[in-house]
Amino acid sequence: MNKLFPFDKFVTGLNIIKANGGPLNALKKLFRQDELKIGTLVGTDEMGNRYYENNTYFYGRNRWVEYNDQVYLNYDASQITAEWYGWIHYKTDLLPHNDPNRPKYKWMAKHTENETGTERQYVPYSTMPPKIQAWVPPKKN
Repeated sequence: MNKLFPFDKFVTGLNIIKANGGPLNALKKLFRQDELKIGTLVGTDEMGNRYYENNTYFYGRNRWVEYNDQVYLNYDASQITAEWYGWIHYKTDLLPHNDPNRPKYKWMAKHTENETGTERQYVPYSTMPPKIQAWVPPKKN
């Protein structure tokens, strides 16, 4: 009978929907993140991102981040802070608040996301005249 109807898969699906806040919240999360997962919240960062882990998933898929709800669909990987970068990319198994060797100095800058492609992007300017002049086609008479 289990081969005809996989009850365990059905129950697992219901548990994932329940863990994600019910059917409506699960649909919202599915729209935003393209997949639903169940996991243990291991921490949050100063940007409001939540980091999860579930070791029953395959290695490489068992750690994930849920970006802050305020960014909605405008999330990208540069919003992961440096403290969590090593953990989410499997460079270390120590969480940022459990790592005694992680330096924290007053002079360290706060994390900012990559702003390329926005109105706040860095655009260098030069005070030197250009070395190459743009070609201007001759006017037709």
